[in-house]
Amino acid sequence: MYPQSESRPLSPLLQTKLHIPGTGSTLVQRPSLRRLLDQGLDAKLTLMTAPAGFGKSTLITEWIRQQPYSYG
Repeated sequence: MYPQSESRPLSPLLQTKLHIPGTGSTLVQRPSLRRLLDQGLDAKLTLMTAPAGFGKSTLITEWIRQQPYSYG
């Protein structure tokens, strides 16, 4: 355990989960997938699955940035 006055540093993996990633210059627009994410705002949970490299993080990043409450 760490004393309360001493904070434990975050692991590099955890740090990547606390920030919205940047996007590259060549972005494929996916309006139909963004609409599905918009519909999921009213749900308790929205699950996105796809194999590695299919653009999940990129899609979520762009979708978050278009939201009126976006911090990115």
